[in-house]
Amino acid sequence: MAKFDLSFATAYQNASGSLGFIPPADHPDVARLGAFVTNPISLKPRSATRSPLVIRYPGGFLLHTGYPNPGLRMAMQRFAPHWSRMEIPVIVHLLCIRVSDLPEMINRLEKVSGIIAIELGLPPQIEPDMLLSLAQAVVGELPIIMRIPLDQVNGLIDKLALLAGEHGIAAFSLGPPRGVLPGGTNRLVHGRLYGPGIFPFAMAALHRLAALKVPVIGGGGVYSLEQAEVMLAAGALAVQFDAVLWRGSIPEK
Repeated sequence: MAKFDLSFATAYQNASGSLGFIPPADHPDVARLGAFVTNPISLKPRSATRSPLVIRYPGGFLLHTGYPNPGLRMAMQRFAPHWSRMEIPVIVHLLCIRVSDLPEMINRLEKVSGIIAIELGLPPQIEPDMLLSLAQAVVGELPIIMRIPLDQVNGLIDKLALLAGEHGIAAFSLGPPRGVLPGGTNRLVHGRLYGPGIFPFAMAALHRLAALKVPVIGGGGVYSLEQAEVMLAAGALAVQFDAVLWRGSIPEK
């Protein structure tokens, strides 16, 4: 069993990177959220990549940003007072740059009211054996959600059930897969993939994890409340919306 049980007032969440470090007051879907997930935060500040790019392709787009953020210390100064006062519980998304950074980051966040869990963003192409080291590094007072990119689920699936069963990971969330597209003359751009074309892959990953009784928060290409309900019926604990939130209110269908 996981060390912590996760429960939410509603089963809808925003995905990390979709609504900022605090929710926009004027966004029409904020009131629907059972939890708010922050943009990714690293221990040290990170600048945007020199050439942030959005490259469209049939079914979605590739996003290349470099995960810009002010670093944990500044993020807590700016946003922790808001997190403490929010009516919606907060899940802070931490970027795992170095495993050794994690205990310090989590220890700081445990002192902030309003935070109900930590979501841990994994490095690209993480080796399965590294997952256990991560799980041991993040043991603390807050539930831990590991965010697994869709393109890594199959390679990690044997370890995920073990981590949930014996090492106290509360749940796994499905993150955007990574891909490569041409970005100009003789240039290939690596980035995260978003869009409705991702949804079938997300459903396949959800089915595999649910069949193993692994607690999972669905996401990836979810562009309607109807699709979210399909994921919940398939066994998801909750569902995260990403790029659809940039278009305004989530449609019913």
